[in-house]
Amino acid sequence: MPAFEKFRGEWLRPALFFGNNPISLAGGAITTASGVTMISYWLAEMSGHLSSNPYLGIIFFLILPALFLLGLAVIPVGIFLRRRALLKTGQVPSVFPRIDLNDRIFRHGIDIVLVATIVNFLVVATASYHGAEYMDSPQFCGSSCHVMKPEFTAYQISPHSHVPCVDCHIGSGAEAYVSAKVNGTKQLLEVAFHPVAHLAPSLIPDYPTPIPSPVNSLRPARYTCEACHTPTRFDGDKLLVKSSFADDEQNTESQTVLILHLGGVDSLSHRTGIHGVHLGHIEYITTDPTRTTIPWVQRTNPDGSLTTYIASALNGAQPQGERRVMDCIDCHNRAAHTFVTADEAINRALANGVISTSLPFIHKEGLVLLKGSYTSQDEARVQIPQQLEAFYRSQYPQVLADKSALVQAAGQELYLLYSQNVFPFMKVTWGTHPNHIGHQEYPGCFRCHDGDHAAKNGATITQDCSACHNLLAVEEAKPKVLSDLGIQ
Repeated sequence: MPAFEKFRGEWLRPALFFGNNPISLAGGAITTASGVTMISYWLAEMSGHLSSNPYLGIIFFLILPALFLLGLAVIPVGIFLRRRALLKTGQVPSVFPRIDLNDRIFRHGIDIVLVATIVNFLVVATASYHGAEYMDSPQFCGSSCHVMKPEFTAYQISPHSHVPCVDCHIGSGAEAYVSAKVNGTKQLLEVAFHPVAHLAPSLIPDYPTPIPSPVNSLRPARYTCEACHTPTRFDGDKLLVKSSFADDEQNTESQTVLILHLGGVDSLSHRTGIHGVHLGHIEYITTDPTRTTIPWVQRTNPDGSLTTYIASALNGAQPQGERRVMDCIDCHNRAAHTFVTADEAINRALANGVISTSLPFIHKEGLVLLKGSYTSQDEARVQIPQQLEAFYRSQYPQVLADKSALVQAAGQELYLLYSQNVFPFMKVTWGTHPNHIGHQEYPGCFRCHDGDHAAKNGATITQDCSACHNLLAVEEAKPKVLSDLGIQ
């Protein structure tokens, strides 16, 4: 009991006395209001009666917890200020008001303080957990910040839409978490100062448009891609069929059929195919942020020797730039945020039947509309369907009369393709973000396999097409090989 008596006399009595001030009482009110509101939201969340608005999460998982902690911090500030004011005027009593535990009302007050302390602790712990969880959610990453709309749109329709953003962009551990939040704070300041950034560009931060690819800051593939995919697995060959459509009235379809030699590491530990040959023992130097220009390549041979290939323009000199060991990201650089070209987008839509090939010149006119200049997606939403309908009204009025539903569906699908790949306010248009897979729309494989990278002995990086794939049909109408395989 002596210890409790000492605590009661030296701490509890002064705290209660000095705590009776407007500032501390306001802090208590803020804490109580924030806590009750958060708890009510959590109960509603558990019952499933909430909308998916991302800004609700910002309010209830970030702003209200901050207000809750602010209220707690204000309480001792008020105590300190009242004590200092009373000391200056000599009004601090020599003996503080007695705390009588025999007083039923006072005991109930102490009970309330103890219960409130426990509740506050639980609220802070829960709010901290929910806040961290929410900040790591794809909804927070993509929906709460409008500048991330291009990346979030591409993510939602990608094969990796079920993978949380943080699995690739942050990772585990305190160091990764702190680094991500520091970078996020920088981005928050850039967005906040955007309205006035033009007044002093050299002093006021502003976010870049478009948002640059983060490949330079991503963790190695062994911590991201290889958490789900096994690089040493032998995948063998894969059949690929790609359709394209002509600009004629019939939208004539042709197909390219090829076998991709994905390869890998087989049961005898032999490295074959695209994956086996490239992963783990190829180094390169790139001289641009998107890793599109690769003038220097070095291969570690099976016997441990090194072979270096250098672009002819360097005359044998080693360039300055980023040097890294090739992994998944060097080719699959847009695995979760793929933006396609306008040609690829409309060809896919026609092949999948979401745009009818029975509409005359739909490929040609659709491509013109996709590549049109619109000030915003809202303008494109109106203009694309209207211009498509105007084309058929003037050129094929009978088609419009007989197939108006197909024309309307085509107009909506064309806008959807546009909205998934073009974002004028972020200066993202067709081809802004190169995809290094393949070599048709972008340099891709030809960054190295261009015949210009030579070793000292004169050998060059192969340009043999069959090293990566075998072409079974090239832009043929109804290729026989597909019929033979029972596919068509």
